[in-house]
Amino acid sequence: MGISIWQLLIVLGIVILLFGTKKLRNIGTDLGGAIRGFKKSMSDEENPTDDDPESLEDTQEEPVQKTAEEKPREKTKS
Repeated sequence: MGISIWQLLIVLGIVILLFGTKKLRNIGTDLGGAIRGFKKSMSDEENPTDDDPESLEDTQEEPVQKTAEEKPREKTKS
């Protein structure tokens, strides 16, 4: 068995009564914008352009040297 069209319509009616059409419209707009932004960032990540230096990041990281404060201290017996 599955969900019939009448059950879906009843659930849709309850959702509209709870949230209202204005709030549902705002949720749909926000969700659409988020999906567009995600797709844009995915396509930008796949095809980085050399024209925009801000979009390129250094892939090489300099080795970090620990200072004396950051090095783990050895426990001494007293």
